[in-house]
Amino acid sequence: MHFNKDALEQLDSRYRAHLINSLSGFKSANLIGTQNKDGQTNLAIVSSVFHLGAHPPLVGMIIRPHSVPRHTFENIKETGIYTINQINSDIYKQAHQTSARYDANESEFDATGLKTEYLNDFNAPFVSQSRLKYALKLVEHQHLAINGTELVIGEIIDLHINPDVISDDGYINIESLNTVAVSGLDSYHTTNLLARLPYAKK
Repeated sequence: MHFNKDALEQLDSRYRAHLINSLSGFKSANLIGTQNKDGQTNLAIVSSVFHLGAHPPLVGMIIRPHSVPRHTFENIKETGIYTINQINSDIYKQAHQTSARYDANESEFDATGLKTEYLNDFNAPFVSQSRLKYALKLVEHQHLAINGTELVIGEIIDLHINPDVISDDGYINIESLNTVAVSGLDSYHTTNLLARLPYAKK
């Protein structure tokens, strides 16, 4: 099949959303934990988390346009902190449910049965059932005029993980944590390691 620009624009909007979202393949599946200054917690699934740098340790993510209230983004701007919690095979259905449109005074933690956890006096909630989670402080955000999305960049200031899954060289075996990947808008996957390859040299 071939879709040119005109053909893509004429597709049914939901069909086009599934098609384009599937193109990038497997993505990391994460829950973003926040709370506002009044202590109202919020939890949102995000599949656009990506590595930006190791020194300092920076992580980026894309937040969808503000066409509807985005409580996660609003809380991050208000408090300057948030958590990223990897999704595993035990909680992917609950994690997916956080994408529903809850009111600002409704906590996705309560609605889905996921449990809040506060670690190291960090004032944003972690997901207790997540097996790899980290705390971030907001260091930069940019509004992307091309489509109204928001680029959020955070610096990792706390990392919580079982030491048994970290190799001697620092590599994290995420499969041993039953971490899942997401493709498209609603498809969840487990993975199988093919190999770790040596550093490529000419």
